[in-house]
Amino acid sequence: MAHLGAKIEFKDGKLLVPDNPVIPFIEGDGVGPDVWRAARRVIDAAVERAYRGSRKVAWQEVYAGDKGNERYGTPLPEETIEAIRQYIVGIKGPLTTPVGGGYRSLNVSLRQRLDLFACVRPVRYLSGTPSPVKRPELVDITVFRENTEDVYAGIEWSKGSPEAREIIDFLNARLSTSIRTDSGVGIKPISETATKRLVRMAMEYAIANHKKVVTLVHKGNIMKFTEGAFRDWGYEVIRDEFRDKVVFESELNGDVPPSDKVLVNDRIADSMFQQILLRPSEYSVLAVPNLIGDFISDALAAQVGGLGMAPGSNVGIPTAIFEATHGTAPKYAGQDKVNPSSLILSGAMMLDYLGWGEAASMIRKGVEKAILDKQVTYDLARQMEGSTLLKCSEFAEAVVERLVQT
Repeated sequence: MAHLGAKIEFKDGKLLVPDNPVIPFIEGDGVGPDVWRAARRVIDAAVERAYRGSRKVAWQEVYAGDKGNERYGTPLPEETIEAIRQYIVGIKGPLTTPVGGGYRSLNVSLRQRLDLFACVRPVRYLSGTPSPVKRPELVDITVFRENTEDVYAGIEWSKGSPEAREIIDFLNARLSTSIRTDSGVGIKPISETATKRLVRMAMEYAIANHKKVVTLVHKGNIMKFTEGAFRDWGYEVIRDEFRDKVVFESELNGDVPPSDKVLVNDRIADSMFQQILLRPSEYSVLAVPNLIGDFISDALAAQVGGLGMAPGSNVGIPTAIFEATHGTAPKYAGQDKVNPSSLILSGAMMLDYLGWGEAASMIRKGVEKAILDKQVTYDLARQMEGSTLLKCSEFAEAVVERLVQT
């Protein structure tokens, strides 16, 4: 049950956040309970120290995954969907989709049911974190990945099914395609509506956070009417709604962009994968279709220490769920071993979303200081000479000890 909390409200396009907001949480499966306990400890301590007791999160557990099955007989109970919809902001650990449960993915189902159309992944290097690249400190890129369409829409049929046969026969007979009859078939929808609302959110974020570059990433040279349309619709909404705040790369002729404008450009996806390795400092915000966004956000995370260091959220209007970006790692479940930084940093994102930036900043600096002091979990300890190996819960305490008001 919630601890004497009040509801967050959404009026006139803005969140109205009380000092004691009720926030539903899903503990998660596998290592979920371990990382959630660690994250909650850090979030509560940061809020307490930043606001000296005048603000407090009223946590309310809701159930999904294994706990949802145990309590409701389904991995994604309606009660959980309704609680998050009602209270607007939630946070979750990693979830396993049960085999044969009728769900392709619990995470995808949550996004679709709550219309959480943007997967937002800010990727930034924390000093001291082991990295496979030479200059990880150059990476400070936020990915806005479209969350509801593309091949993740789940519209597909297996080889030999009546639906697949009917679609193949129709396409081959009526549209002169040459699809092999032993093919599985999938549909890749990308709409003007979903594209424009994603790019709009990315632009609003860039302007509010003084980011200098917004890049539309796509494979429009090959998929002209889906990925190419994503690019065109993206430029369209930027021209229509943000024209006075932007300069397009095509307008510069090699000149330096004005300091008071956001530079807008686009990149083919395969080129972009090179760019994030070779020239990451030239990019700030990426707006990307679903599948490419999945790939590129994980590739960026690898440059700053891996998914264990990568926060993330799924955001709609107004609902948002903040989450660990890694999996459930069942072989480590209950061992108090894994790195909780992803969920801790996602908690900091959540606090920013609430407008509690002071506590969010304390958390990021606390995690960074613990890493600089080489007080780390096994995934980082094995890459750092002279480090102190900590359990998941001990790392949370190390962060709490380093929470300092700035």
